[in-house]
Amino acid sequence: MQIIQPLQREEISECLYLPGRRKRFASFLAAGVSGAELSRLLAEGWRKFGVYFFRPECPQCRACIPLRVPTATFVPSRSQRRVLRRGSGLQSSFGGLRSAEQIYDLYRRHSLERFGQESDWDEFLLTFYLPSCPVLQSELWLQGELVGAGFLDVGVDCLSSVYFSFDPRFAHLRPGTFSILQEIEEARRLRLPYYYLGYYVAGSPRLAYKDHFRPRQHYDWQTGCWREAGLPTDYPSGPTS
Repeated sequence: MQIIQPLQREEISECLYLPGRRKRFASFLAAGVSGAELSRLLAEGWRKFGVYFFRPECPQCRACIPLRVPTATFVPSRSQRRVLRRGSGLQSSFGGLRSAEQIYDLYRRHSLERFGQESDWDEFLLTFYLPSCPVLQSELWLQGELVGAGFLDVGVDCLSSVYFSFDPRFAHLRPGTFSILQEIEEARRLRLPYYYLGYYVAGSPRLAYKDHFRPRQHYDWQTGCWREAGLPTDYPSGPTS
């Protein structure tokens, strides 16, 4: 791993997920991150976009909970099985990075129509197409038309969801949930025991969908251990292979 910018603590600012809360991230920039190094960082509560690694160090708040799904024991819920049936015509694929312009058009429309956010081509490339670690690109197709696409980081024991965007015209197929189910299955196919879903914040509507993937494990910021959600069992924080 090559450290481009050493660890620093960012300025305190408004929280994006919980109104009235204040946030602060610890962060660093790194390239050439191996799968083993990525697994260790994810297991210690870090997240990343491109070369930017971060984790929350918010004053008097630990509401951002790192979440991962044990792939061997995950079972889709009844509603998730309905999503799979509804999306039975969707074709899912995984491979290397490609089609940046086509994916950007999808990303741009998704960001604008779903969140009212404008997108920037250069920032998109820096975030998703200059990887700092092993990566996969996922795609969803329906009758020859690109419906959704996402990016995953690959550790020695995990896949980690980075971002997924979809064509809003196909929102009725629940492509976001469908893609997560496919990514969990891909991690299981690769014999990777964990699938990381990023941070879960109870009470945040934008992150509520993460509450529906069970069983799962939460990272305990105080002990540095992973716990089965709602149960006291500890899990080691380091990679398993």
